[in-house]
Amino acid sequence: MTAEERRLAILEQLRNTTSPLSASLLAGEYSVSRQIIVGDVALLRAGGASIIATPRGYLLQSAPSKHHAQIACCHDSDDMKKELYALVDEGCTVVDVIVEHPLYGQLTGLLGVSNRHEVDEFIKRCEEADALPLSVLTEGIHLHTIETNDPDNIKRAVMKLERLGFILSK
Repeated sequence: MTAEERRLAILEQLRNTTSPLSASLLAGEYSVSRQIIVGDVALLRAGGASIIATPRGYLLQSAPSKHHAQIACCHDSDDMKKELYALVDEGCTVVDVIVEHPLYGQLTGLLGVSNRHEVDEFIKRCEEADALPLSVLTEGIHLHTIETNDPDNIKRAVMKLERLGFILSK
């Protein structure tokens, strides 16, 4: 298999899955190093493929038919799991978290969590890495981009976050 054939095969795999594909998994499938896969993805992106890197692997950017919203939240690190559960339980995917840093401007971390299992895996990786959420840089203030197939899911999710006291008040 040539490098070009491998890149086309990777792109086809990404088109046919809704789950992230890690560079390590792809490297094993194609018997190349993880770094080769990282380079392949970079070349695919340069060629116009809308590939995003999440903490769990690569995905093609979601279809434009989904409904998106950005919500402003504020809570401490201990409530991160409760917040994410509230969003995914209402049928939303939490695409990212965004904070406004005084030196670097907008910082975005891709999350790509859609269910409690994925939230649990994200929280587990945070704990294993002894990593703090981006919102600690802004005293708990952050944005989330959420997406769903049904706009009513967004309304229910926001109402749930309001009840929990996580929506940033005006």
